[in-house]
Amino acid sequence: MKIAMWSGPRNLSTATMYAFGNRADFHVVDEPFYGPYLRLTGLAHPMRDEILASRPESAEEVEAKLLGPIPGGKPHAYHKHMTQHMIPGVPRGFMGSCVNVFLLRHPARVVASFSKGYESLTADDIGFRQQAELYDHALSLGQTPVVVDSADIRQNPEAMLRKLCDAVGIGWDPAMLSWPKGGHASDGVWAKHWYASVHSSTGFAGPEGPLPDIPAEHQHLVDDALPHYERLKATSIVAT
Repeated sequence: MKIAMWSGPRNLSTATMYAFGNRADFHVVDEPFYGPYLRLTGLAHPMRDEILASRPESAEEVEAKLLGPIPGGKPHAYHKHMTQHMIPGVPRGFMGSCVNVFLLRHPARVVASFSKGYESLTADDIGFRQQAELYDHALSLGQTPVVVDSADIRQNPEAMLRKLCDAVGIGWDPAMLSWPKGGHASDGVWAKHWYASVHSSTGFAGPEGPLPDIPAEHQHLVDDALPHYERLKATSIVAT
């Protein structure tokens, strides 16, 4: 089985990748389309040159790898995808061969967190519209996408991860609840810029507090994203 996990930035996506990466039966891939995305857009992201050097493949070559055999003889693969990377020129055909899962976080929290490391923020950067489009694409393939909210995982990691495993059709593994400090061997080169907090962790952080205050110049990003978030949230799995 191949799981395509679709998330925007600052969305518990790395911690969730670590949870699956700590299973002996999973191979994990960190943001496979980041290199093609930067080449196609020309965006000046932090560590752009290092990212491009580490990810020289074209978008088509990335897709071929995702469709190919799972490395290491593992029975399962977990692909951590950023929804904002799926621009024109990036193929989506591989989605038909994956179980597509959508990881949510309230847009106010995403904007508050992401703006700290990336000041010139736009709606395209946080990926909520793209997430909804990818959800619709999965529906068009005849699939029933799985949706999970990161807040629910943080509230009760074991219950929600058990529910997620059930939803995608794999057995539960308690190894998902913790991981070694310092990151994962599959981390992208950009990890040293973005992953500091999760590198110092050994498991999921506890529940978050009240929604953050958003500066006036970023409020429109939250307003634009909220309908997409609420639509997918309405379909999300819940712990029982």
